[in-house]
Amino acid sequence: MKVGIVCPYSFDRPGGVQLHIMDLAEALQERGHEVSVLAPAAPGTEVPDFVTTAGRSIPVHYNGSVARIKFGMFAAARVRRWLKEGDFDVVHLHEPGTMSLSVIAMWARLGPTVATFHTSNEHSRIMRNAKPFIKPGYEELDARIAVSPSADRTIKEHLRVAATHIIPNGVETDHYVAAEPKKEWRGTANSPTIGILGRMDEPRKGLEEFLAAMPHVRAVYPRARFLVAGRFSDRVAARAARAGVEVIGELDEPMKARFMSSVDIYCAPNLGGESFGIVLVEAMAAGAAVVASDLVAFRDVATDSDGEVCAALHTVGDSVEMAARINALIADPKARKELSARGQARALTFDWKTVAPRVEETYRDAIRMDAEFHPHHTKEA
Repeated sequence: MKVGIVCPYSFDRPGGVQLHIMDLAEALQERGHEVSVLAPAAPGTEVPDFVTTAGRSIPVHYNGSVARIKFGMFAAARVRRWLKEGDFDVVHLHEPGTMSLSVIAMWARLGPTVATFHTSNEHSRIMRNAKPFIKPGYEELDARIAVSPSADRTIKEHLRVAATHIIPNGVETDHYVAAEPKKEWRGTANSPTIGILGRMDEPRKGLEEFLAAMPHVRAVYPRARFLVAGRFSDRVAARAARAGVEVIGELDEPMKARFMSSVDIYCAPNLGGESFGIVLVEAMAAGAAVVASDLVAFRDVATDSDGEVCAALHTVGDSVEMAARINALIADPKARKELSARGQARALTFDWKTVAPRVEETYRDAIRMDAEFHPHHTKEA
């Protein structure tokens, strides 16, 4: 198949959706498909050959973060030209609930069209305000994917339209399973390492709660080490350092895998706005015992097909309970090892070898649906 993928967010500062799209494109290419990705990106941004850039984006505060999107007449012309020149068998839009290239492509569709909804947000003002522009086009899509049950609930809540498929984000789990621990980040029985990684300049990632849990852990295990990696503002980095955290900074993908394979316990104290929890999959695949907020999206990821929870969950925002979960795992190495093994087995179910064929089959469903309900669509349209 010839597949066109539309990314709503800029590649200037890649986040979860952009990385997912890149991984999906590469997984589809490995399966023999021809893939083109359209995304915003400032001039000079390094992108793979299969990415077509649509120009500079503008920052918009959205879902507890800053989304860099592109919209307007120039963007619309760029999307239409890309669709026409691409002559795609199927087009895959991401996050058409945000006014972006994906919304433009949804309205400018020339053939079979699929959309993936990543957002989990019970009260999205942007989506609520954009509903009149989004809902009619969303209803006409040939297939609608939600990355989790919580993302599906968001679609139903705001657009009154259900997903046709629930397909999780994929992960190259081999990279995490095979990651070599870094000696400097390894813990010992007397000095275990507890790590957190992410965009720490976003409050919803839970850094403050992580810092608040530290004294409760050190009261029992005074030599415990706390490591924080990811993106920081100078102010946030200084705050973490004053609290006694080892601040590592931003890591590339191989080093991120090594970080997660090195720590004894990985923490995900996120406060909300998560639709899937890919960081849990990555940490579990690397063999870390995971302590995480009991967000719906995290519970979905951490619960296996037998209903067993493969992470130590705590009440969202409760630093004392988080510390208790950490202390319990430090106190019982056997239980920690068993949790790690269950988590790794669960993580492997999200590998691209499993996920990509499901996306591929959704494309085939969309092509069949388009042929049935839009017989006037041809690749020459």
